[in-house]
Amino acid sequence: MTTPSEQPDIDPGLARERTSLAWTRTAISFAAVGGVVLKKDVVPGLILLCIALVIWQVGRRAYRRPARLKIVTVTIVAVSVVALVVAYTP
Repeated sequence: MTTPSEQPDIDPGLARERTSLAWTRTAISFAAVGGVVLKKDVVPGLILLCIALVIWQVGRRAYRRPARLKIVTVTIVAVSVVALVVAYTP
């Protein structure tokens, strides 16, 4: 029986591809929110659309460098809070 340290580094179930698709889906979601906000107010909507591009790029970079996942997590939470505030500001 082999121990986990002796097993080869494999990617069971296409986990990396699913992660990449999840980042793309998140960026598309932010772009959709940006489009909705754009109908109400132009400047916050454009900001959210730009942030969607940033999310997509940060996710792609984290996909290639897993050590940056904490930075990505903090970025996503911050962007989510900004989107929430913009969506509910009268």
